[in-house]
Amino acid sequence: MDQPIGVIDSGVGGLTVARELMRQLPKEQLIYLGDTVRCPYGPRPEKEVIRYTLEMVDFLMEKQIKLLVIACNTATAFTLEFLQEKLSIPVIGVIQPGARAAMKITKTKKIGVIGTEGTIKSKAYPHALEYISSKLDIYDLACPKFVPLVESGQFSREAAEQIVSDSLQPMLKHHGLDTLILGCTHYPLLADQIKAVMGQRVQIISSGEETAREVSVIMSYQHIAYEGERLAKHQFYTTGSPILFEQIANRWMDYPVQFIEQVTIDQTLIDNE
Repeated sequence: MDQPIGVIDSGVGGLTVARELMRQLPKEQLIYLGDTVRCPYGPRPEKEVIRYTLEMVDFLMEKQIKLLVIACNTATAFTLEFLQEKLSIPVIGVIQPGARAAMKITKTKKIGVIGTEGTIKSKAYPHALEYISSKLDIYDLACPKFVPLVESGQFSREAAEQIVSDSLQPMLKHHGLDTLILGCTHYPLLADQIKAVMGQRVQIISSGEETAREVSVIMSYQHIAYEGERLAKHQFYTTGSPILFEQIANRWMDYPVQFIEQVTIDQTLIDNE
């Protein structure tokens, strides 16, 4: 099926998922929308996150996407079930794939989760993990400074190392923890700093690879994968600065990100009552 995959995020963090989609599904075309002007979503009230997410979905649905990836953990926690019921296309979030990936890795059954305030408050990851197995020790921690750090484009500097170290100190108190889920798609851009703090014994889990694998399976099952031959061309949109978006994207992506278009999204046609 020659229609694009839609990817939404509160900012640039969802590019960590988009990069994995491009790697695993090189023929598929993506349309990415990052709501950088209203990022971060984590501290916002649930109703506000829902409204902003639906506005992004409306924008992409007008582009005739065949599948939607919610590449934002906070938006996934608050809107996934609703959108799966409301839309006529498959909708995939990043929380369940991340939980499954952690379960494959952990040996001690002691799993840490770091995320935004909204994601941690929702308890979406503990619920997803406990659905798989009740014999787990789960420790979660909000790291509200991480997303603004990534969105500023300064995540490789010494200041970032100090912020990450200070934020993760409570997680270091949990002895035997062997797996840490990065419960925000921005956090993989801080993976080196996070690994340095957590140590070699702790495996870091990013949901991008598992999410892309799930997209591939669902498209194959529903016969909506593109089966021809082509060099995929992707589209990138942001509600904020295209220049900053391009700078951050090209430090992270394997695919050259150019010609980012700035858009305004301030209304939703999806009834969320």
